[in-house]
Amino acid sequence: MDKVLIVTSTQKSRAFFAELKRTPAFQNALIVESGAQARRILIEADYDIVVVNAPLSDETGIELALDLTRMTRAGIILMIKAEHAEAVAAKAEDYGVFVVEKPVNRQLFSQSLRIVSASRKRMLNLQNENVRLQQKIQEIRMVDRAKCALIQYLHMSEPDAHRYIEKQAMDLRITRREVAEEILKTYES
Repeated sequence: MDKVLIVTSTQKSRAFFAELKRTPAFQNALIVESGAQARRILIEADYDIVVVNAPLSDETGIELALDLTRMTRAGIILMIKAEHAEAVAAKAEDYGVFVVEKPVNRQLFSQSLRIVSASRKRMLNLQNENVRLQQKIQEIRMVDRAKCALIQYLHMSEPDAHRYIEKQAMDLRITRREVAEEILKTYES
């Protein structure tokens, strides 16, 4: 289950969240009382979801939610009074903060957690795919530079340089990138 950090200042909301903590789905939840306390904890540990029940004792909670989008990869839920929710949502949702109107019941809160958790997992998958594609692009660029070096210094044709790199990778049982790195060390140093 996701690790959840809940930031709330009121006694009533702490009781609501403490009751939820007794359920198996929320056993990994930690409840703190201020934005400063939440920031300190998030420096030391990673959480999958952070719930901010605005306002907090030391700040409005909106700043905390927006700051967390920059300092963590956690899904952020901002709980705010219904009369302010529309205005806050217009700004906060651009940052990826999920805004929930208060008062909230247990079922709506659980559903919000599941939605944010699913969205976060999808975002992390996309980020991982992006990293993988960036690495692939770097490999292609390096191999192309190595081919250019073979063309320039050994007067190979482009297909011959390509075949040479492929054959070296297969024969030596290393990646094309490693072959390209060796070629570049030889001809570009």
